[in-house]
Amino acid sequence: MASSHRMTLLLLAACTAPVIAVAACGSGNSSSSGDPGGTGTNTGGAGGAGAGSGTGTGGDLLSGVGGTSFVPAFPKDPVVEDSAPANAPELFADPGENAGGPCLFEPEVGSLFPRNWLRPRFRYNPAESEQNLFEIRLHTAGEEHDLLVYTGDPSWTMPKPMWEALAARASGAPISVTMTVRAAVFDGNGLSSPPKTGTTGEFHVAPTQAEGAVVYWTTTGGSALKGFQVGDESVAVTLTPPQVQMTTVNGAQVTCIGCHTSTPDGKFVGFTAQAPWSNVLASIEGMTAGAQPPFMGPGGVAALTGFSEIGIHSYSKAHWQNGDRIMVAPLGVGANSNLIWVDLEAQASGEGVAHGFIAREGDPRGVGSPTWSHDGQTVVYVSNTSQTTGRLDAGPADLYAVPYNGRQGGAATPIPGASSSDFAEYYPAFSSDDALLAFNRFPVGPNMYDQPLAELFVIPAQGGDAVRLAANDPVACTGRTSPGVTNSWPKWAPEATTVNGRTYYWLVYSSKRGNGTTPQLYMTGVVVEGSNVQTYTSVYLWNQPENESNHTPAWDVFKIPPIPPPQ
Repeated sequence: MASSHRMTLLLLAACTAPVIAVAACGSGNSSSSGDPGGTGTNTGGAGGAGAGSGTGTGGDLLSGVGGTSFVPAFPKDPVVEDSAPANAPELFADPGENAGGPCLFEPEVGSLFPRNWLRPRFRYNPAESEQNLFEIRLHTAGEEHDLLVYTGDPSWTMPKPMWEALAARASGAPISVTMTVRAAVFDGNGLSSPPKTGTTGEFHVAPTQAEGAVVYWTTTGGSALKGFQVGDESVAVTLTPPQVQMTTVNGAQVTCIGCHTSTPDGKFVGFTAQAPWSNVLASIEGMTAGAQPPFMGPGGVAALTGFSEIGIHSYSKAHWQNGDRIMVAPLGVGANSNLIWVDLEAQASGEGVAHGFIAREGDPRGVGSPTWSHDGQTVVYVSNTSQTTGRLDAGPADLYAVPYNGRQGGAATPIPGASSSDFAEYYPAFSSDDALLAFNRFPVGPNMYDQPLAELFVIPAQGGDAVRLAANDPVACTGRTSPGVTNSWPKWAPEATTVNGRTYYWLVYSSKRGNGTTPQLYMTGVVVEGSNVQTYTSVYLWNQPENESNHTPAWDVFKIPPIPPPQ
C-alpha cells in the first residue's frame, strides 16, 4: 500500500453528445516517521509559501473539542441492524476461518479522512454469493469497547454522532482505526458454516479538517455543474447552460459547460463553452447563479467573445482585486498556441489593452492547461503540440514554468521531474501554498483526453522527483488496477493546514475504478513533515450520484449554499 521514494529538489470536454461518458477535460504497508499508514516519501523541500497562499495553523478544529477527555464513540453493546437476526453476535462468537470473507472497498485500507468529512460508509463484496450476514469490527486506541456491527446488507454507514465523536479523538495527531469484516451464510435458523474473515486493515483520521466546496462537471442528462460543501451528504445543481447570461463567440448563447475554474473569491466560475471554444464567466452563488460578473468591462468581454480556441485557464489570488482581475489562458491550436493574459475589467479592447501575449522564451511548442501560482509570480503550463478545441490531444507534453512578470513573461524552463520525453505530463495544479504541483502522467503516445493510463503524481513546485500517489491504486481485491482506470484531473483543497509540524493537503480527482466506465470523484490526503512526504489511498465521495458521469472537479472557496441534510 505504501512505497518510499526520495525526492531531490533542484480539460476540456469537447461538448459533444452529452450522454457520452468521457473523462471531462481529459478525463507495501511500511511507512516512515510521521502519520501512520500512508506512503512514505522523502523530499528535499517543497518551496515557500507566497502571498495569497492558503495555509493555516491548526489543532482542535471541531468546536467543543479540547483537552484529553473524549466522549466515547463506540457503544458497549453491538449494533444489530434490522436486516440481521437478533442473535447475530452469538452466531459470530466462533472465530471461524481466517480467509474467504468479504472484500472491503470502502473505506480503502490506508486512507486518510479529514475530521469534518463525510461519515465513513463501509461497503464490501461477498467472497461467496451465499454470504448474507456480515460483521464489521472497528478498533481504535482509547475506546473502551470495539464497535461491532451486524447486518445483512452489503453496506453500513456510521451514524453521524458516532463519526463526530470518533473524529474528535484526532486532536493534535491522527488516529488509526482498524477494520475487520467477516461474513457467514445464515439459513434462517443458524450459520451453515463458520464465519470467514475478509479484509482487515486501517483507515486514519487527520487532526485537521478540509475547507471549501467542490464543484464538478457532469455529462449525465446534459452538461452541468454540480457541487457540495465539505460534509454535505448530497449534491445540488449549481449551474446549467440556460442560466448563463454571458454569451460566447458571435453572441451565441451557451449550450455547453465544459472545463471550469473557480475565481479566487469563489463567487464565479470560468469555463470553456461549445465550439468554437471560447471562455465564459458566470456567477456560482445561489441567488445570482449564471449572472455575468459585474466587474466585466466591454474590452474584457470583447476579448473573450472575439477569440475562438481558448483552452483551460487559470486565475491568481494575487491578481484578483478591483483594477486587477486577470485570466491566463492558452489561445490557438497545436504548436501555434500561445499563452495570453486577459484583463477582464478592461474598458477598451485590443492587444496590449484588454489582452496580450506572455512571452515564453526558449519554448518553441504550444501551450495548454496553465495553472497560476497563488502569489502571482509563476505560471506553470503544458508545453505541447496538441492543444485543440480547448483540450489536449496526443503528442509530447511537459510541464514548463514561466514568470508572470507583470504580463511580460520571460524565460520558459522545463520543471525537473515533470518534463521527461518518455511521459506526457499534463493538468498541473498548484497547491494552496504554492509548495507542490499535482499533475497527470502516462507514457507519451496516446491521446491525453479521457486516457485510461493516466495516473496522479505530485512534485515540489520548483521540481524534483515526481511521487506517484498511493491513491492511484484501486483496492486489490476488486480486481481493478492502475494504470487502466483513468485517474485524472487532480485539484487541491483551498487550504493546507499545519498541525504539530505536519502539513495536511487534500486532493480531489476523478477515476473510473468503480465499474470501469463511469467516472466518479475521489479524495486523498498528502502529508508533509520536513523532508518526509506521505501519500494515502482514496476516499470515495458517496454523496455523488453513483450512476452519473462526474469529472473535472474544482475545489475552492465556492460560495454555493449549503445543501439541506437528508430528511
